[in-house]
Amino acid sequence: MQSMYYVGLDVHKKTISYCVKDVSGNIQGEGSLHATRSDLDRWMKTLPQPWTAAMEATVFTGWIYDHLKPHAAALKVAHPLMLRAIAAGKKKNDRIDAGKICDCLRCDFLPECYMAPTAIRERRRTLRYRNLLVRQVVQLKNKIAVLLMEAGVSYNKQKLHKVGYFRELLATNPDINDGLRSLLRLCRGTMAHLAKTESALVRSLERDSLLAERVERLMSIPAVGPVTALTWALEVGDVQRFSSIKKAVSYCGLCGAEKSSGSTIQRMPLSKQRNSHLQWVLMEAAKMAPRYSPELALVYDRERCKGKGNVNRATLAVARKLVAYLVAVDRRGKDFLVIERENQTAA
Repeated sequence: MQSMYYVGLDVHKKTISYCVKDVSGNIQGEGSLHATRSDLDRWMKTLPQPWTAAMEATVFTGWIYDHLKPHAAALKVAHPLMLRAIAAGKKKNDRIDAGKICDCLRCDFLPECYMAPTAIRERRRTLRYRNLLVRQVVQLKNKIAVLLMEAGVSYNKQKLHKVGYFRELLATNPDINDGLRSLLRLCRGTMAHLAKTESALVRSLERDSLLAERVERLMSIPAVGPVTALTWALEVGDVQRFSSIKKAVSYCGLCGAEKSSGSTIQRMPLSKQRNSHLQWVLMEAAKMAPRYSPELALVYDRERCKGKGNVNRATLAVARKLVAYLVAVDRRGKDFLVIERENQTAA
């Protein structure tokens, strides 16, 4: 049997530091190379065979992972917050970091994180770009209001961003001069262009053959629309990686951290270790869910009646219930159906 060689990679924008060790921990090679595909190809030809590698999850990890995977016996990505061994060291540099990642891999202590398939990551990039456009549209809406307030212009807040009212406001209000009018039209035109682009991106993802069936199935859940379904499918990837609904809830950032020592248990606010994209979408969906689902309305009312009627706690409970629905539908591969209604139909 051939002995395995272990490679630790410390990935940066322009350079990649590496450390190669054998099973006994002896260094077989270390150094750095430029973060380009051609340099990686030349470097891989010098590696002893067979080899397995590990790297920390960064914004540059995706393309490096895809490029190395066909040549490695195994390739793993480490969770950056879990790599305490690197942060705890008194001395820290790229060479040492690569060596510690290599040791974690060799000793089977690497805190591995999920790496979605390339096709999912490419479509996820498109969805996150759509989210950027939505944020920019909101910024432009706020900027229009600020420009009007700076000039002391009175306007109807509810109708400001409607096309007819906005056009009439620019044409008839004497407090809007030519300079301000041109800025407002520029903001409005940019906002309309971004909104059209955002809608086109969502439609393209809905029609994608890889996602269409799954998204349609998820949208059978009350209060789950195209954006929520797409975000779940692309951010979660393979739902089978969650062994329980509690772990899915934790991944979505819908539960608080816990600090326990002896008999003392302290509950903390919502954890910052979460998928922020999923958390935001699910919380927005949970605010509207009671209007579309009697079952979710009951969950909302029950939680709101506890204590002082905390609305945020009730919304959080609805979001958790939505996660349970999404996991169940995704695992079964069937449309959403409430059990109580199914029993009534059978009766």
